[in-house]
Order: sequence, then structure tokens, then C-alpha cells
Amino acid sequence: MTRLFVILTIVTLLSTSAFAAERNIVFFITDDESPTLGCYGDETAVSPAIDAIAADGTLFRNAFATTASCSASRSVVMSGLHNHANGQYGHQHGYHKFSSWDNLVSLALPRVLAGAGYRTAHIGKYHVAPEEVYRFETYLKGNTRNAVQMAEHCRGYLTDTSDDRPFFLYFATSDPHRSGGTDKTSQRELKPNLFGNKPNHGAHDGVDEVFFDPADVPIPAFLPDTPETREELAQYYQSCARIDQGVARLVEILKQAGLFDKTLFVFTSDHGMAFAGGKTTVYEGGLRVPFVVRNPYEDTRGIVCGAMISHIDITPSLLDFAGGLDPDTNGPQNWVDPVEYWKRQTERHPVSPDPDDVPRPADDPSAKVAGRQSRHRLSASRGSAPRENRGPRKPFRSYHGRSWIPILGDPAAEHHKTIFASHTFHEIQMYYPMRVVRDKQYKLIWNIAHGLPYPFASDLWAASSWQAQFRLGEAAPYGEKTVGEYIHRPAFELYDMTTDPNERTNLADDSQHAQVLQRYKALLKEYQQRTGDPWILKWKYE
Repeated sequence: MTRLFVILTIVTLLSTSAFAAERNIVFFITDDESPTLGCYGDETAVSPAIDAIAADGTLFRNAFATTASCSASRSVVMSGLHNHANGQYGHQHGYHKFSSWDNLVSLALPRVLAGAGYRTAHIGKYHVAPEEVYRFETYLKGNTRNAVQMAEHCRGYLTDTSDDRPFFLYFATSDPHRSGGTDKTSQRELKPNLFGNKPNHGAHDGVDEVFFDPADVPIPAFLPDTPETREELAQYYQSCARIDQGVARLVEILKQAGLFDKTLFVFTSDHGMAFAGGKTTVYEGGLRVPFVVRNPYEDTRGIVCGAMISHIDITPSLLDFAGGLDPDTNGPQNWVDPVEYWKRQTERHPVSPDPDDVPRPADDPSAKVAGRQSRHRLSASRGSAPRENRGPRKPFRSYHGRSWIPILGDPAAEHHKTIFASHTFHEIQMYYPMRVVRDKQYKLIWNIAHGLPYPFASDLWAASSWQAQFRLGEAAPYGEKTVGEYIHRPAFELYDMTTDPNERTNLADDSQHAQVLQRYKALLKEYQQRTGDPWILKWKYE
């Protein structure tokens, strides 16, 4: 009887594998994680599952977010456009209220993959708007602090054989974002954030928690080597180790279903770690991200690639893998005209009179205003987009980024010669626009609002790693800078990344680099012009 059961199980698995859809996609994105992984040479990190994917795929050493802010970055990931062009200038939730343009419906990742014949699902952190633009067919639920549980909640979706379309799973953890209060067991006055870990060395369900000794953690160059920093990094590393176990469970589910060798697996983060000097900045600690891709259809594996890639490349790359990228437009083959899309939406939900509107004579100017307000209310409630949030008149047709699918497996490949970054807001009260142009030699930062002190995210301001140094005064060291240098920034920062990768020596006022400065300013202006950056006007009066 047992032998028969084993045979039947094997036959079932083989038959399931034989009919499983090809060219599936799992996109795994974490929250505030730097390249602190074993595959990136971090000897402290516990990341065997991600390391194994890297060993059987391509690891990108020079992968960059375009902005180190959660919502803004995720809008770039899911649109292929810089956030200054997609409209999501900052946080989506609560009173922050930022939202992408409605006409972005023509380029948004879940929509274009659905248009390419995929069933689409989301689990975990969403943090973009509007939902009509970034719409998935299926929304799965799970504890975003427990990637193992999240993976289990995806099992039914991944193994569903009732739908013969390939799947796209967008898997977004909240780890290792700061959260959960502070570690009360710390003996220090300034206690470390828990980074989503359970207090008192507790464990999330189904997770074999890994605990780290603060004395053993490596200190990134942008952070001070203090007891407070070490305690916070120990919590951060624990949160990252939990993520890896979620990756392992996802891989296990895919393998059991015979899907692992039919599924593209991408692992990255929205931006760097949540420490002052990382998150919300455009320094390396904020923009550098882990980026590992396993393409089962790529013959050459175990590659470390030095090509410069950006988050703007993600959507066109996944669409390229799906066979839906138009090489002529660098946009979707099955492109949807956003004007026609919203027209159809309005036709499906015709506007009826608002019973609360007071009738007005036709020649009363306020009648037109009232009519627009009524249509705005009705369209918003019924799912169609009010014209006020449509965005630029020119339709969104092409991505800013380009596909890295062709260079997977090539360690010597190049991609972008120049990387650009665009940060404007994090929280609504944190206006500090910055623009960046960078290649493998030089990096130019334009601090557009340099007359203001640098604003802090609420969680970074409260961080024990920051407060310990801030209390010592502006002359206190903070990584490669002082507290004062971190808060008060010049208009331009120019760094030679070949000799100064930690961005310590600003060359913007160095006469020997005057021509370099002008050249990179011109590059930055040209890119702003090409990508429709409204902040290009600041060159005239800032």
C-alpha cells in the first residue's frame, strides 16, 4: 500500500510538472535592505537560500535604486519610470497622499504582464497608488514580518493548475524595515529598534530565528562604530535572516511542484538599510541594493556581473522575459492607450446627476465648476480617473529603463554607462529634492534645497545609532562625515568613486575638477529634460 502511494505521488508530481506553465516569474522585494548577504561577501549574514540562487544565476554588483524612499521607489519598480515622471513623489499612505499619474495604467507592471498573458498576484507590502493603475488580479494575505508564512500562503496560487497561464508573483516583505518598538533588554540608555523582531528573543511562527552578537557585526563606512550602532545592526541582521528563510520556503514550494526550472526568480530591495546615511539619502548606503536573478532558461549560471543596472530596468526586463516588450518603442507590445482606457471606464460607469448639486442657470460660471466637481466625485467613487490626476498630456509609451535579460550570464557585459537618481520626498514634511548622475568614475549630487537642514524620517531621527552621535554635537563623527556635515549640505557634491567609494571628499569646489563638475551638470540637465523632470526649472532660480 505504501509503495503504491509513493508511485501515485510520483506520477502526480510528474504529470503536474509536465503541464505546468512555462516562463513564470517570482519577484521578491524586501524593505530597506542593503547588499548585506553572503553572496556579496558579507561573512556575518546568514543567507544560504539567496546565496544558492546567486550561485545558480546572475549577481549584479552594481545595482541601484533611483530613490531611497519606500513608495517612491516601488513606483519606479512597478512603472519603469523615475518617480519625478510617474507622479509618485513620496509616500502613498496616510496624510502623505502621493499617487502616481492615472495614465500610467499603460506601463504599470502588473497590467502589462496581464496584457502579455500572465495571471498576476501580490502578497505583502503594496505602498503605491492608485490601485486601479497598479492592479493585480489576485491579492494574497500574510504576515509581512514572516516571509515563511507568506510563502505558504502563496502555495495554492503557485500550484494552481486550473489556469494554464504562467504566473507572476510580486512578493514584498516588510522586513527588515524598522518596527516593533525597542529592545527593552538592552542595557543602554538608547535602546535599539527591533526591526520587526519579536521582543525577548521570541520567534515568529515557523521561523528558526537567528540571533547576532553586536560585537560581531560589520560596520558600513557611512555609520559610526558605536555600541548603539552595533546593537541596531544585530537586530537588522536578524530580520534579514528571517527573509532568507522565506526565500527557502518559496524555492521548496516551486521545486515540489516542478516549477523551479520554469520560473524566473528575482531578489532585490526597494533601497538601502534604514539608518541615517542609508535610507532617504542618495549616498551609496541608500541607493545600492542587492540584485540576484536566476533565469532557468539561461545556460550560463553562477555569474557575477559588474554592469550598472537600475530599478527603472525591472519592469521592461520582466516584460521582456514574458515576451511582451516592443523593441521599437521600449514599451509594451500590447500597449493600452490610457486616454481610451479611461474613456471606456467612464462609459462603463456613466455619470449621473448628483442629487446634492443645486441647479444653476446655464450662464452661471459656477455651473461648470459644480459639474466638474460632481463628475470628479462620481468618477472617483466608481473607479474611473478624474482628469486632474491623468498626468502629462503625452501618453506614457516607453520605459526609462531597458531590459537586462540579454546580459544575464555574461560577467563582462555592460548595461547603463550612466545611472541617474531622483529623490524629492519621503514623508510629506521631508521636502529635500536631490538629483544624481553617476557612472563608474564620478558621482554628482545636486542638493536642490541645500539651504535647508537635511530632514529626517521619523524612524531614523529616533534611531539610537543616530541619537547617540547627535547628542554629542555637530562636530561628532558620523561614519565618514560629521553630524554637522550630514545635516548641512552644499549645493553640489562631486565624488571620485574609483578612489573615494565612501564619498568622503567633496570635489565640487576643487578647481582641478571644475571641468568634470560642468560636464556632469550638463549630463544631469540633459537627463532631466529627456525624462520630463519638473525640477529642471530649479537651475534658473536656486
